[in-house]
Amino acid sequence: MGPAFIAAIGYIDPGNFATNIQAGASFGYQLLWVVVWANLMAMLIQILSAKLGIATGKNLAEQIRDHYPRPVVWFYWVQAEIIAMATDLAEFIGAAIGFKLILGVSLLQGAVLTGIATFLILMLQRHGQKPLEKVIGGLLLFVAAAYIVELFFSQPDIAQLGKGMVIPALPDSEAVFLAAGVLGATIMPHVIYLHSSLTQHLHGGTRRQRYSATKWDVAIAMTIAGFVNLAMMATAAAAFHFSGHTGIADLDQAYLTLEPLLSHAAATVFGLSLVAAGLSSTVVGTLAGQVVMQGFVHFHIPLWVRRTITMLPSFIVILLGLDPTRILVMSQVLLSFGIALALVPLLIFTSNRALMGELVNTRRVKQIGWMIVALVVALNLWLLVGTVMGLS
Repeated sequence: MGPAFIAAIGYIDPGNFATNIQAGASFGYQLLWVVVWANLMAMLIQILSAKLGIATGKNLAEQIRDHYPRPVVWFYWVQAEIIAMATDLAEFIGAAIGFKLILGVSLLQGAVLTGIATFLILMLQRHGQKPLEKVIGGLLLFVAAAYIVELFFSQPDIAQLGKGMVIPALPDSEAVFLAAGVLGATIMPHVIYLHSSLTQHLHGGTRRQRYSATKWDVAIAMTIAGFVNLAMMATAAAAFHFSGHTGIADLDQAYLTLEPLLSHAAATVFGLSLVAAGLSSTVVGTLAGQVVMQGFVHFHIPLWVRRTITMLPSFIVILLGLDPTRILVMSQVLLSFGIALALVPLLIFTSNRALMGELVNTRRVKQIGWMIVALVVALNLWLLVGTVMGLS
């Protein structure tokens, strides 16, 4: 298990749970193709991020600091910190909901358990990156195994599932909105910053050999993450859509509906997978926040201090009694602002031969990269406008 397993956790956080479940419940298997293409895009983006760290020995935040004017750097730092906190809000509350569902505790007690668990996982960082890679990689594999079990319980129609993966369909405007949501929940800006930092200190072999190994690392980790996202949507389609429960929109509702439809075991596995995904992704979010602070402004605070600070918004939301799923969706919209801001400099730097040397992007990679930027910006603008209109 390499650095890509840490990055891949960002692609199966509670935001993905909420979006994929809603899409599967509403449209059955029709939006599975969006997951396939979003995952392929994410795979390329993570390879570029990892490649930047390998080729230059610096992460994306450090490259922006070196090449852009100070006001731009400060703007990048502030928006990256806001995005890291918005990401953490969704992940932390998602894990708290998971504890609430499987243990029957209050959401506040679930949040306390989440805080304690993340502190314990972060303590592994004292022993270097490898122990953390193993624990987070293990949690990723647990979530994947959980969804193999969920597929067994829900028994999706294999022919329709295959058709949904390869034939694009957007039946109405709500489907377009959900497709944008799936893409927005899949490509995570904080993981783009993080992955370049996880590879910048890799040693052993030539740069070309390290890059070749990294491509395999990314391919395996992101394939697992992609499978989980497909399984989430397929399970929701089989369990909810085809039984008439097309209005499932939040995680509590999904859990409570799964139990009578499938079994108590299926609902419990869902709750456990939500806890595992939430815990691991909130740890990754904390690490990403540390990377952007050190990279942009060369300022360092202990991880436990950062963890304490970034937990506060989640506790405030819970204590105020706000709807956690609504907050989760709003945080995903906030993330949409940061995707292009991270992607554009990543493409510029990885296309610079003076920086990248033999690992510089090929013309085809550049073309695909800029097409992804255009698509991400367009879909996230649609998501933003649709959400604002929906909230007003």
